[in-house]
Parts: sequence; C-alpha cells; structure tokens
Amino acid sequence: MAVLSLSSAATSSAAERISWYCSLFLAMLLVFACCDDFDESEPNMWYHQKMQGHPCDEIYVVEEGETLHTISEKCSDPFIVEENPHIQDPDDVFPGLVIKITHKNIR
Repeated sequence: MAVLSLSSAATSSAAERISWYCSLFLAMLLVFACCDDFDESEPNMWYHQKMQGHPCDEIYVVEEGETLHTISEKCSDPFIVEENPHIQDPDDVFPGLVIKITHKNIR
C-alpha cells in the first residue's frame, strides 16, 4: 500500500507541475495577444520602402468604384488606355478588370 501512495503522490506532483506550466503558457499567450502592436491597415516598413515611388504593381486589378482617371492618378500612369488594347471604351471599367501599369521612371 505504501508503494501505491508514493506513486499516487508522484503522479499528483507531476500533474500539478504540468498544470502550472500549462497555466503559465496560456497566460503568456494572452499577454502576447494583447500586446500585438502590428496594425494590418498600415503597410509594413519594408513594403513601404520597396514600393516608394511605385504606388501600384505592374499588373493592377480594378476595384469597385475606380475609374481610369483615378487609377491613372493613383499609379502615375497617364497612358493606361494606350498600353491596354483590351480596353475598348475608357468609360467601361469594371471591378476585376486587369490592366498593365507602366511607371514613369521605367519609360
């Protein structure tokens, strides 16, 4: 019976330690989740520095409410219609339309 009680005490002690470590781990996860200073609405510095001077990628997908005029201003490309022969009517731009953007300093 003494062996059984010793084994029971050791198991209880091990379970208590494991429970303590799990509690500590969960508390650390909670602290890290609350202290997250990354804001997804702001681009990270690496991306901002890489894209400085190039607000648009070379391939651009039109979004809801955009016109060729607003895209031209946003991307600094006044020749969007000339570079995209698949655009038959400059007034007929729809979400999902893929267009090519050529930046000024590339020309």
